[in-house]
Amino acid sequence: MSSNKESFGKTVVFVLAVCVVCALLVSFSAVQLKPLQKANKLLDQQTKILEASGLLEEAGEDIVLTYNKYVEPRMIDLSSGEFIEGDVINFDERRNSRDKTLSVKPVNDIAGINRQSKTAVVYIVKNQAGSIDTIVLPIVGAGLWDLMYGYIGLEADLNTVKSVIYSDHKETPGLGAEVLNPNWKALWPGKKIYNDAGEVKVKLVKGGAKADDMYGVDGLSGATLTSNGVTNTLQFWFGKEGYAPFITKFRAQGGQ
Repeated sequence: MSSNKESFGKTVVFVLAVCVVCALLVSFSAVQLKPLQKANKLLDQQTKILEASGLLEEAGEDIVLTYNKYVEPRMIDLSSGEFIEGDVINFDERRNSRDKTLSVKPVNDIAGINRQSKTAVVYIVKNQAGSIDTIVLPIVGAGLWDLMYGYIGLEADLNTVKSVIYSDHKETPGLGAEVLNPNWKALWPGKKIYNDAGEVKVKLVKGGAKADDMYGVDGLSGATLTSNGVTNTLQFWFGKEGYAPFITKFRAQGGQ
């Protein structure tokens, strides 16, 4: 009996020792890999911003060099539209939206985001001559299954669309995931966000937009809820609770 107890005790000690060693190895690996994960996340973000601004093909493998040459990230206060000081490199909209001191609950939450960071980072992209060529704005809104994150690139008039690029979503392959389809993304350039009265009119059209519809883009076939989500996301972010105050101030100040 004593021998059995001793054997059992040794087994328990051995299992506990293995668990402790494994936990230490996992913790060590997580700490060591964190800088690499952060660098990869930043590189992916820069890649998407260059794609949204039309510079990705020109950049080739020199993503960081091209980004640093042409792109100026600026933090804004969403309620006032003013530029503010802030850490634009480590800014995390998802983290902010979970912190009640750094976020607000939208009054008209048509995008389905629940809470919204009080601040945002916008990306001002200049051309070779140093003039503003594109403004890239981050967007987030509910799709069918979860929040969808992306970027919209606008011409310097802050009304004409250059691109809509989704970077993170959980939509159904072949349906809502068609937001990644190059053919669908190619429908966006030249579309308008606002009409002459300043109303947000951009939308996805079920069954397809007419050729002369400057605000409409074909909806995603078989993915009505995702299409509605894209429309609601854009209409929210270009409304008064989104980028409208920034756009108004930026235009009034001549793009400064």
